[in-house]
Amino acid sequence: MNKLVLEKLTQQKESPEYMQISWAAAMTLGLIPGQFYRNTKLSCINTLLTYPSGCHATCAYCGLQKAREIEYSKKNFIRVEWPTVKTDEIIERTKQVGHAERLCISQITHPRAIRDTKYILEKVHRELGDKIFISILLNATGHTYEDLEDYKRLGAETLTVALDAATPELFEKLRGRPMNSPHRWETYWKVLEWCADIMGDGHVGAHLIVGLGETEEEMVRTIQKVRDLGGRTHLFSFWPEEGSLMEKEKPCPAPQYRRVQMARYLIDSGLARYEDMKFNERGQIIDWGVSKEVFEEVFWSGRPFMTAGCRGKTTEVACNRPFGDCSVSDIKSYPFRPSKNDLKRIRKQMFDYEMETHYPDILNPSSFRYAH
Repeated sequence: MNKLVLEKLTQQKESPEYMQISWAAAMTLGLIPGQFYRNTKLSCINTLLTYPSGCHATCAYCGLQKAREIEYSKKNFIRVEWPTVKTDEIIERTKQVGHAERLCISQITHPRAIRDTKYILEKVHRELGDKIFISILLNATGHTYEDLEDYKRLGAETLTVALDAATPELFEKLRGRPMNSPHRWETYWKVLEWCADIMGDGHVGAHLIVGLGETEEEMVRTIQKVRDLGGRTHLFSFWPEEGSLMEKEKPCPAPQYRRVQMARYLIDSGLARYEDMKFNERGQIIDWGVSKEVFEEVFWSGRPFMTAGCRGKTTEVACNRPFGDCSVSDIKSYPFRPSKNDLKRIRKQMFDYEMETHYPDILNPSSFRYAH
């Protein structure tokens, strides 16, 4: 696109008057030209709070980390740049998108984030509440129980916690004290429990990133824990972001992600539990805890391999995040129903336990992942 247009859209402004929006949302709202692969449609307008001082945390895998010394608004997040747009314009343009069923307000770590989230939430709900659902993607650090009650009162239909890492050790290493970051594993789980208590089953989520160094068994155990609290898991496949401390890491291997996707779908659908599943000595899933008939029916539906996210008013998943964790040539989370040919490819990936050479090998990770 025109460089002057891009420069204008990435100029530093600040919330609550401005928010950043995903590249896919900018295309959907008609702010930048573009066409989605296979005529995919984005059903959720993903927004992000923005401030000149940026995010005050450092997560090793994130392109927004404070350690990255470029202007905050020009940093990439989930693989792409996020244009900066007036909040009022986002609202008005969303009104014109007939297939938009949700708007998500994502937080960063900043002293004003909670206050500004409430202001924006109230405004969006007043203008759009009869048309779409509204989500908050929480940075748990700094929240009180009363803050979460306020979000519900002001119109949030779903609260989601960006847990990201599946184990306390990985969370601490990638998001905690070694990173000089304020996030703590215990805080995130406490806030997730509060969300479940306030919002109820079906209105709580947790983001988890597959491929940060955990085993499949560790990831599945955490997915079950989220479900037992009344939440559902929204999976992402790790993709190294430019400028992050993990930018030279290899992306999550497809076989690992496919097996976890299947387990996540079965658990969140109430068809199986972690305790029913079996794992090999490397922690890889070898039995999903359901009959062959159930497995085949679920697999060939394609649903486990579609993007997991918050629901819409008429759709099972509104937040379909087209190609947010992969390239078009190697789709990890399908924003549409996979075709039969797609599923044949997925089948080969799922049962590749030897992790062939063209897949990154999680059994021999870089020294960064397991450095003490």
